[in-house]
Amino acid sequence: MAAAGSAGAGPEPSGWTDPDLANASYDSVSFSVAGQDGAPTDLEFNDDGTKLFVLGAVGDDVNEYTLSTAYDIASASFVSAQSVTSSNPYGFFISSDGLRIYVAGIDGIIHQHSMSSAWDITTLTYDSVSYNATAQVGSLRDLWIKPDGTKMYLVDATGDDINEYTLSTAWDVSSASYVQNFSLSAQDNTPIGVYFNPDGTKFWIYGFTSDTLYEYDLSTAWDLSSASYSTVSFSAASQVAFGLGMTFSRDGSKMYVSDNTGDTIYQYSTA
Repeated sequence: MAAAGSAGAGPEPSGWTDPDLANASYDSVSFSVAGQDGAPTDLEFNDDGTKLFVLGAVGDDVNEYTLSTAYDIASASFVSAQSVTSSNPYGFFISSDGLRIYVAGIDGIIHQHSMSSAWDITTLTYDSVSYNATAQVGSLRDLWIKPDGTKMYLVDATGDDINEYTLSTAWDVSSASYVQNFSLSAQDNTPIGVYFNPDGTKFWIYGFTSDTLYEYDLSTAWDLSSASYSTVSFSAASQVAFGLGMTFSRDGSKMYVSDNTGDTIYQYSTA
């Protein structure tokens, strides 16, 4: 499943430290979104952790919450919801300035949206810009965009892989062209969530089958041909029965997993 920055910039949080999954632990903190959507599929925070955005596959919308304590989901309260141009949206990516949202539908199509006021989904509109990835992806579950907007990565639960694309026009998904993929099947045969670190030397995949987060290294930044499994993982199965999405706090010290069972988000420490 972004930090403050220039227009269209990607997640570049200050003070980021790669999560230590080997020593991660559940915070005994959770938050129910059942009142807004029965299938929370993905989630993202704003740059300072005072806003949470949850993608819903039942309402085909993004739900906005405010947090009175940054990154503490127990302090969250619902603000509003806004429909997105996607049927069964399963993943989304918000640019670091809070002005663009890219929504991945399970049908393999990415739709590009804009917010005229940063981090305010009541100002969300569809850009009439999309990309059809069905030539490579059978069941699109999540996406990530490189901080300069020139690379896009799509997670496919049918091919059990992550797919890399180049965007010839930064931040314009209609300019995407396929590059290569990397298989995730040795770890989980239903990958559904992805998160990259700011410099593109690591990424994390959430596996639906095992409800486990897996860590991967890239010896060449942002190049999937250089990817390898680090052998580090973390199981959320003690809390999560039907995980659909995950994200990290902007400093990498917290992890969050959305569970379709109970429509609940769980919070973990990863520092």
